[in-house]
Amino acid sequence: MTKTTLPIPVQKALRKLGQDISDSRRRRRIPVALMTERAGLSKATLGKIEKGDPSVSLGGYASVLFVLGLTDRLADMADAVHDTVGRQLDEENLPKRIRLPYKKDRS
Repeated sequence: MTKTTLPIPVQKALRKLGQDISDSRRRRRIPVALMTERAGLSKATLGKIEKGDPSVSLGGYASVLFVLGLTDRLADMADAVHDTVGRQLDEENLPKRIRLPYKKDRS
């Protein structure tokens, strides 16, 4: 099995996500056993999620976020509203002028 090296910013983001999930679980006073039962995961998988392990499926992360009541954030992750680069690129391609189609006068 070949292991793909993720870009450092992605690794950092996943570690932060894992730590944030861990903090959220502990703030809610949810024990590991209860979290794994509600999310349908093993203790090992939850441990990987809380460390930001990239080998865990997005579904695993989504299940944990659901248990924490944070799925709305997941749904907005790639929302166009937050895609400033995409919107800037789109605005660059806007036409300078808009012309009405030419109609021949048939009298």
